[in-house]
Amino acid sequence: MSDPRRAGRLAKVRAQVARLEAGARPDAGRLPFGAAEVETAAAPAAFAALMAAPLVRAGWAVWVLRRDDLWAPGLAGLGFPPERLIQVCARDEAEALMVMEDALATQGVRAVIGEADAVDLTAGRRLQLACEARGATGFLIRRRPFGGRGAREAAGSAAATRWRVASAPSEPASGEFGLGPPRYHAVLERCRGGRPGAWLFESPAVYGLETQDGTHPLRLVAPMGDRQLAPPQPARAA
Repeated sequence: MSDPRRAGRLAKVRAQVARLEAGARPDAGRLPFGAAEVETAAAPAAFAALMAAPLVRAGWAVWVLRRDDLWAPGLAGLGFPPERLIQVCARDEAEALMVMEDALATQGVRAVIGEADAVDLTAGRRLQLACEARGATGFLIRRRPFGGRGAREAAGSAAATRWRVASAPSEPASGEFGLGPPRYHAVLERCRGGRPGAWLFESPAVYGLETQDGTHPLRLVAPMGDRQLAPPQPARAA
């Protein structure tokens, strides 16, 4: 007596083999672009690295990871000096915040980038005080360590600014073909003493070739991106 479940699995395998022989591509394991199941925080991490790159030219940077997936050659391609970087892989969120606080208060450290799911008001205030103690700059990337549908919302925040960063389509230079420099759509959701807005940024640093003159590796593409154009004024006769 045959097993109907085994027969069903065998028929499914035969159908997949037939599609492959006909030149079709397998569908198993395929996810569409922008799927919520895939969470890498690549765009926020690249944006933070570009912001921190000018700071660490005269000091050190510490990156506190929850997963060992930081690619140093990619940072170098963005103009970030990987030889000035110290990577620390934390076991849990409490240890990640503790390492960030200690690194911010360490002499010679100019920038600290950390990854955490959610930071409450007390932990955020401790990080802010550590920044003020030595004049270092802290960047916190809100990221779940093993994927998911986004970071949990914290009850409050002591951060000076809060950004939401996503990748944007690149555009090659006029008369050129292929991909252009990386672009990022950045929304400033909170700014202490300022106002929020949205901008399009571009990284002209390709393998560090355009940052040797000391310019910032991140430039503004759309300076009017967060403003409405003024309506045309009616002409007046003299």
